[in-house]
Amino acid sequence: MVERIMDWLARVDNYGISFWMGAIVGFVIILALRAGLKKALKKVTTNERTELFLTTVINWLTLFIITVYSFSYISRTGLIYRTLFTFGDTDITIFLIITVIFSLFLAVKISNAVRQYILPTVYDKYGLDRGVQTSMNTFFHYLIVTIAVLIAVSSVGFDLTSLTVFASVLGVGIGFGLQNIMSNFISGLIILFERPIKAGDRIIVDGTIADVEEIKMRATVVRTRLHERMIIPNSYFLEEKFVNRSYADTRLRLTVQVGVAYGSDVNRVKTLLKESVLELREEKWQNILDDPSPRVFFEEFGDSSLDFTVWFWIDTQTEEREFRIPSDLRFKIVEKFKDNNIEIPFPQRDIHIK
Repeated sequence: MVERIMDWLARVDNYGISFWMGAIVGFVIILALRAGLKKALKKVTTNERTELFLTTVINWLTLFIITVYSFSYISRTGLIYRTLFTFGDTDITIFLIITVIFSLFLAVKISNAVRQYILPTVYDKYGLDRGVQTSMNTFFHYLIVTIAVLIAVSSVGFDLTSLTVFASVLGVGIGFGLQNIMSNFISGLIILFERPIKAGDRIIVDGTIADVEEIKMRATVVRTRLHERMIIPNSYFLEEKFVNRSYADTRLRLTVQVGVAYGSDVNRVKTLLKESVLELREEKWQNILDDPSPRVFFEEFGDSSLDFTVWFWIDTQTEEREFRIPSDLRFKIVEKFKDNNIEIPFPQRDIHIK
């Protein structure tokens, strides 16, 4: 290996300083033209989205020109085609390594562009929900990157059968040290297809309510109601129990409890509680559903009050609706009870002294 490195350095030196200075000057000219185009672009365009799109095009063209220039210039030395080492039956060269890296980079860029500009149009056309969109984006990204790498290594003469050696070594590694990582990776793929959870779902994990933000290769990112992020291994959602509030229905039943003084007209209380829910719906929260209709239950005879519970449903689950609607309903109930002389008692005890 040392002899090869010394031989490579000798070949580089044979081309002289002028050869490499010319390469550097070429790169400087390309980058200067790119900077000039971007500066002119800002003066010509006024639309932000148009400017962003054209800037992206310029960056892609610059990358393509630099790549072609680099290959055409350095190929004169013949160094990029020299064998660094042999893997199986394949000679690994600088050209092979650069080709794979560039193909991988280009695949990622293409995947990002398609997911940003093309797939959203498809999602809007067919009305796909956020969870399906996230699953399709992830699957499409993996597919594009895999295809790009396979095409790249095949086109430059890499013998794919050489990977059998690598696969056997990897298999041993998985068996001993990568079990957890591979388990979470495979669990992530199962989650994307089976969809026990999806982006946007509201779940309860160990008593903590959280919203699913992103399902990654190894773990799922969820956001709690305190805006903290929890990183949960994907295998958890296949092996452990958890609650998915959004699995089959986005509706949510909310409850508000209230106590009234003994001696109150319980039928009047029931009517006022129903009216409070309906009035709140008409005045402020159209998210409260008519079907199922609000229901009032006389729960029990408390120590100091007659205890009632109001059930009502909202259409979708969000932090704002889940907490603000019950709060607004309590304000409404206090107002209705005050207008109708219904007392909400405080705890009290009668003491008899002999």
